[in-house]
Amino acid sequence: MKSEKPENQMRVSFPSRSINESLARSLTAAFVALSDPTVDELCDIRTAVSEAVTNAIVHGYRDAMGQVYIAAALYPGGRLVITVRDKGCGIPDVKKAMEPLFTTCTTGERAGLGFAVMEELMDKVRVRSRVGEGTTVILERTLKPRE
Repeated sequence: MKSEKPENQMRVSFPSRSINESLARSLTAAFVALSDPTVDELCDIRTAVSEAVTNAIVHGYRDAMGQVYIAAALYPGGRLVITVRDKGCGIPDVKKAMEPLFTTCTTGERAGLGFAVMEELMDKVRVRSRVGEGTTVILERTLKPRE
């Protein structure tokens, strides 16, 4: 089966600084806005991307500096696929990490709801990770056709 080609796509990377979380939200929102989403869809996507990027910065790289990579593609029928990737420490147990309230943060500053929020806001969330190599979060949502 031949793979479907995207109608539009973007790729961006930036240093794993907390200040760049807003950059990730804004760039992704600008890309998605080209497809005329609803306000609710745009807000949901911005929030899910923010959670994925925050996880990469806070948990993937911890106190180290690295790069966060975002790729977004829009396919026919309004299917949006956003990939957020880091080359950080990786997740030893993805299933456990995706449980609500689970966090590796020892300071008590994190609620452990990032993946739960992503799953609530997107149609599909997939996570691939290898310890010592990094994590990839794939967010999918089909945008509603405008009438």
